[in-house]
Amino acid sequence: MKKLILIAALALTLMSCAEKQTIDGKTYGPYGLISKDEDKDPAIRYEVSTGSIVVAVIFSETVIAPIYIFGWDLYEPISKK
Repeated sequence: MKKLILIAALALTLMSCAEKQTIDGKTYGPYGLISKDEDKDPAIRYEVSTGSIVVAVIFSETVIAPIYIFGWDLYEPISKK
Protein backbone atom coordinates (compact mmCIF):
# COMPACT_ATOMS: atom_id res chain seq x y z
CA MET A 1 0.00 0.00 0.00
CA LYS A 2 2.84 2.40 0.82
CA LYS A 3 4.38 1.74 -2.60
CA LEU A 4 1.11 2.60 -4.34
CA ILE A 5 0.81 5.88 -2.42
CA LEU A 6 4.44 6.73 -3.22
CA ILE A 7 3.95 5.96 -6.92
CA ALA A 8 0.75 8.04 -7.04
CA ALA A 9 2.45 10.99 -5.33
CA LEU A 10 5.42 10.75 -7.69
CA ALA A 11 3.11 10.56 -10.70
CA LEU A 12 1.20 13.66 -9.62
CA THR A 13 4.40 15.68 -9.24
CA LEU A 14 5.90 14.61 -12.57
CA MET A 15 2.91 14.54 -14.88
CA SER A 16 2.28 18.18 -15.63
CA CYS A 17 3.19 18.15 -19.31
CA ALA A 18 0.91 20.93 -20.51
CA GLU A 19 2.65 24.17 -19.61
CA LYS A 20 1.56 27.74 -19.01
CA GLN A 21 2.28 30.13 -21.87
CA THR A 22 2.73 33.88 -21.81
CA ILE A 23 0.98 35.47 -24.78
CA ASP A 24 1.12 39.26 -25.17
CA GLY A 25 2.17 39.73 -21.55
CA LYS A 26 -0.61 37.60 -20.04
CA THR A 27 -0.06 34.06 -18.76
CA TYR A 28 -2.55 31.38 -19.78
CA GLY A 29 -2.65 27.96 -18.18
CA PRO A 30 -3.76 24.57 -19.43
CA TYR A 31 -7.30 23.29 -18.99
CA GLY A 32 -9.06 19.95 -19.11
CA LEU A 33 -12.52 18.52 -19.48
CA ILE A 34 -13.52 19.40 -15.90
CA SER A 35 -11.91 22.85 -15.75
CA LYS A 36 -13.02 24.00 -19.21
CA ASP A 37 -15.51 26.59 -17.96
CA GLU A 38 -13.08 28.20 -15.49
CA ASP A 39 -9.76 28.08 -17.35
CA LYS A 40 -10.45 28.25 -21.09
CA ASP A 41 -10.09 31.69 -22.70
CA PRO A 42 -12.12 32.02 -25.93
CA ALA A 43 -9.51 34.37 -27.47
CA ILE A 44 -6.71 31.77 -27.20
CA ARG A 45 -6.07 28.75 -29.44
CA TYR A 46 -5.43 25.50 -27.52
CA GLU A 47 -4.07 22.13 -28.63
CA VAL A 48 -4.10 18.72 -26.97
CA SER A 49 -0.87 18.14 -25.07
CA THR A 50 0.76 15.01 -26.49
CA GLY A 51 2.97 14.69 -23.42
CA SER A 52 -0.07 14.67 -21.17
CA ILE A 53 -1.66 11.87 -23.19
CA VAL A 54 1.54 9.80 -22.99
CA VAL A 55 1.79 10.28 -19.23
CA ALA A 56 -1.90 9.39 -18.79
CA VAL A 57 -1.37 6.14 -20.68
CA ILE A 58 1.81 5.27 -18.77
CA PHE A 59 0.18 5.90 -15.40
CA SER A 60 -3.26 4.55 -16.35
CA GLU A 61 -3.10 1.88 -13.67
CA THR A 62 -2.91 4.50 -10.93
CA VAL A 63 -6.34 5.89 -11.95
CA ILE A 64 -5.50 9.20 -10.22
CA ALA A 65 -3.08 10.39 -12.92
CA PRO A 66 -5.44 10.03 -15.91
CA ILE A 67 -8.30 11.66 -14.00
CA TYR A 68 -6.11 14.65 -13.15
CA ILE A 69 -4.67 14.95 -16.67
CA PHE A 70 -7.97 14.65 -18.54
CA GLY A 71 -9.77 16.80 -15.98
CA TRP A 72 -7.35 19.72 -15.55
CA ASP A 73 -4.27 19.40 -17.77
CA LEU A 74 -5.26 18.16 -21.25
CA TYR A 75 -5.16 21.27 -23.47
CA GLU A 76 -2.29 23.75 -23.54
CA PRO A 77 -2.40 27.33 -24.86
CA ILE A 78 -0.63 27.87 -28.18
CA SER A 79 -1.40 31.36 -29.53
CA LYS A 80 -4.09 33.97 -30.03
CA LYS A 81 -6.90 33.18 -32.45
